[in-house]
Amino acid sequence: MKKTIIALSFLGSTAIYAQEKPDNQVKEKQIEGVNITKTKKAVEQKADRTIFDFSEQPQLNNGNVLEGIKKLPGLISTDIAGMMYQGKVLDVFLNGRPLNITSNELNSFLEGMPANSVDRIEVITQPGAEFPATSGGAIMNIITNKNANKYLTATYSGNYSFTNYDKFRSRTSNSLNLNARNKIFGWQLNIGQNYRESNLRTLQDILLNSNTDRIGRGYFAKSGLTFDLGQDRLLVNYDIYHNNNDNYTASNGLADIPVAPDTFRETIFEASDAAHTNSLRQEAVVTYQKRFTDKSQKLDFQFGYTKSDSKFIQDNFFQKGIFTDNNQEYFIPGTKGLLDNKTDMSIANFKVDYSQPINILDGGKVSLGGLYERQDLDTESKGLTNLEYQRQTASTYLEFQAKLKKFDFILGSRAENYDISGVTRVIKSGTVVEGDLRPFNRFKLFPNASVQYNLMNQVYIAANYNKKINLPSISALNPNNVIFAGPNTQVTGNPNLQPTIFDNYEIKISAFDYAFIGYNVSSAKNQVAQIIRKNGKNLTNEQINISNMRIHNFNVGLPVPFMLFTKPLSEVMKFNFNPDKINFMYIYAGYQKHDIDNLNNKGFWIFNIMTQLILPKDIKLTANYSYLTPKAGYFYFTAEKPFNNSFDLTLTKKFMNNRLTLSVFANDIFNGQKMQVRSNPPTGESVFMSNKYDTRNFGLSINYKIPTKNKLAKEDPNILNSTKKEENGGVMQQGQ
Repeated sequence: MKKTIIALSFLGSTAIYAQEKPDNQVKEKQIEGVNITKTKKAVEQKADRTIFDFSEQPQLNNGNVLEGIKKLPGLISTDIAGMMYQGKVLDVFLNGRPLNITSNELNSFLEGMPANSVDRIEVITQPGAEFPATSGGAIMNIITNKNANKYLTATYSGNYSFTNYDKFRSRTSNSLNLNARNKIFGWQLNIGQNYRESNLRTLQDILLNSNTDRIGRGYFAKSGLTFDLGQDRLLVNYDIYHNNNDNYTASNGLADIPVAPDTFRETIFEASDAAHTNSLRQEAVVTYQKRFTDKSQKLDFQFGYTKSDSKFIQDNFFQKGIFTDNNQEYFIPGTKGLLDNKTDMSIANFKVDYSQPINILDGGKVSLGGLYERQDLDTESKGLTNLEYQRQTASTYLEFQAKLKKFDFILGSRAENYDISGVTRVIKSGTVVEGDLRPFNRFKLFPNASVQYNLMNQVYIAANYNKKINLPSISALNPNNVIFAGPNTQVTGNPNLQPTIFDNYEIKISAFDYAFIGYNVSSAKNQVAQIIRKNGKNLTNEQINISNMRIHNFNVGLPVPFMLFTKPLSEVMKFNFNPDKINFMYIYAGYQKHDIDNLNNKGFWIFNIMTQLILPKDIKLTANYSYLTPKAGYFYFTAEKPFNNSFDLTLTKKFMNNRLTLSVFANDIFNGQKMQVRSNPPTGESVFMSNKYDTRNFGLSINYKIPTKNKLAKEDPNILNSTKKEENGGVMQQGQ
């Protein structure tokens, strides 16, 4: 037992996977020649969240954000069921604000963001009462914030990669981050663009085989101003994101096509189509932070407004083929505007958060606040407004935190009132048919409770419970949720989906913030799921509610320094080293099972191994291997091949006193990343499906940091969507 404790203590002191940043990234304050240094960890396990630092990990930040996210241990990202982390469905936030998009829209948005524009990602596995009840199982918060300095500083990041499958395709990204401060205010501007050529090959049974060339163009600009008003601060933020994507698809398959009213004939067809997507998202946030003499007492007021527009058009160039009954050829000329969809969304909210210490047990804190939010969504198809959706949410929360000897307690509750309504319209037999959405007007309480027992310094066991709700995403509700229309494919949203209610339970043992073992279960009512079925020669893709399901997840993470195998433990304990300069391996394993009534789903294992080796000349080699076992159930699908099966390598070298970082990388070297599943619909025939992206790519990334004029220049806190939790290391905007 003594050796075990010593070994765990060693793991904590090394901070193996939680590496320090290089010297040029540390915060320094000179006091009579002594430097006080604050380090930032690459991965950090906390009681309620896991924090991944992207800024100094080349294996994560050398592509787009979606590619980096898929490498995070414990995270599953698929085209058919969205994102999950350690068995929990993720609600995706950007700088503390919900994106309100999922599935294909979310993937396109994340593909349009360069990974080197991300500072870190927080996955909040146990959201408390101050977090929105609509966060569902967990929250993934993508943080692009940087810091502002007293003197103008600039950081340039660039990335180039290529793929070479049937032809050569290129991907580039560039971003520039400017920071400055004067006597009146601090400001920041972060701008960037990326261009990406990619390929997608899709097989849906014998009915559809398609090859899609994709061209994506993304642009973004993030700006922030901060004004110091005595102890108080005023923050003003404006962000804009624009994506302009083209898809060119050649397809073939077997279909029944209409030749007369109520008359169909079977054909072997070929078709050529082009699709164009143009989306614009704008966000403005104004925050006033009231501060007091007691630094732990805080009062924040915030108003935010989001406007998002999207246009999608699909043109068919031609469709031709052969009728199978008599081998007669046919040709159908192209159709312009085969699909012509528009989406217009706006969200406005106002929130208040307050916290202060209280004398309870051995010390504690109380937090309370409120939120009002209004969301409006209109969708249009070929000039017909087929969905008008409105949601009003009013909420308040109260949460207590307390300590008693070796115990930490959290007890809270959030009350939310929802008023959801809308109108849908469809064309049947040439007539517009209008109907009301199923209304959702309900007041609900969402309690949460946590208890943590501190076994020893930095070693604890924690138990958590919370109740959450997940409102159907915009893309799931949107009846225009269509990315490709073929002769036998029907893809639609479902405007009558009901919210999902989660009861989340977790127990976890953590050692030194990053070594951990845990088990959690999420019990969900009305879980939203995708169903794909075959009826004759037609494929139907729709969203439904599962009345009851449970997701079980067991996971463990452990860092292993290689010096344990080459040096006696007594010598290792005396070794004074920089964790960024040693060789180690981080091992993650998780087991997940989806328990759905009347469906015999098998569980699956998730493995992730990340290894760091320091080569001569201080060249760092990072290897990352991810694998997910096949023949297992994932909602209403069975994976016939692993969702994750990739091996990535990155070589990194720093120059010019660490101001220039150069990386070369190879992702999915063995070309094993492929989604191949069979659907298990409650009714109708199952469908075999396969998606293969050109995931094997090679490239080069560069990061150059221009130093300040004064090395002791005062450094401000984050000013891009900063929040009240900045002093405690959190940057989450609560209560969205």
